[in-house]
Amino acid sequence: MSGGLLACEGPLIDAFDLALVDLDGVAYAGHQPIEHAADGLSAARSAGVRLVFVTNNASREPEDVAGQLSELDIPATADDVMTAAQAAAALLRTRLDVGATVLVIGGAGLRTAVTAAGLTIVDSADDAPDAVVQGFSPEVGWKDLAEAAFAVQRGAWFVASNRDLSIPQARGIAPGNGSLVAAVVAATGVEPESAGKPAPTMYQMAVDRVGGNRTLVIGDRLDTDLAGARAGGFPGLHVLTGVNSGRDAVLADASMRPHFIGRDLRALTQAHAAPRHREDGSWECGGATARVDGGRLRLDHGDASDPVDAVRAACGAVWAARDDGVRIDEDSVPEFDVR
Repeated sequence: MSGGLLACEGPLIDAFDLALVDLDGVAYAGHQPIEHAADGLSAARSAGVRLVFVTNNASREPEDVAGQLSELDIPATADDVMTAAQAAAALLRTRLDVGATVLVIGGAGLRTAVTAAGLTIVDSADDAPDAVVQGFSPEVGWKDLAEAAFAVQRGAWFVASNRDLSIPQARGIAPGNGSLVAAVVAATGVEPESAGKPAPTMYQMAVDRVGGNRTLVIGDRLDTDLAGARAGGFPGLHVLTGVNSGRDAVLADASMRPHFIGRDLRALTQAHAAPRHREDGSWECGGATARVDGGRLRLDHGDASDPVDAVRAACGAVWAARDDGVRIDEDSVPEFDVR
């Protein structure tokens, strides 16, 4: 699979039979719908694409997540949801036997997953837990973080459901589990093992659960969703409805680069052009052209009818230059208006 953007001559939904879909920033923002998400996912299902919603949020039960999706006109059941809580519980079982004790710092979804894995939940560092597992929950406070720190200092294995520093909400970007985990790391000096994205564990668990020969990962975050796609060998679609922008994609490290870029989930029903390297050294996509000159990006939107084509052309130029060792003046890369 190429290290750059890929081309798809027809709609993406004709090229894949399984889509692993992130939630926050892709299907919804907090409890609010994201425009065109329901229609795009409905079109995918109508084309025979199986959907599994894969989220780094470990606070909620799969049934609750499915209920919220259904309320937003994205019908789903608990079997359609794969959470970081389930991945964290699976990671714990790689070293812990049935009945081992775990201090759970997080919400109901994490507690349920740990119990379902045959592990015993304790509520205090004084219970000498074998492990501490930490997942996002809005209710996690200082006392919880202190308890985790006490247990880790005493030798408990430290596991995090994910290391996302932020999480999209309807009102903006809020601190995520990684920000809370950082407090425990600061107190103990111990870095946790992480079960969530960008580790590809959840993606492979989802494929194993439902099957699928041609899998597409869909996300809004480069450092988790798309990095996980690269790590797992899956093509990844970056939708520009959440945390990371088109400019972020242009400047992404090689390990985080998407394979496709779309404004929103309507991208599933569209063909995708890949930037083409021209003889004059520029990169062209859909009428937009880009080149790197003296470390600066030179961009011409030309007659591109799709504003995302300018992002794609810029990705071609900047990624190739960086791969050749050119230092890019990041101030020369604009914010892209893809409305």
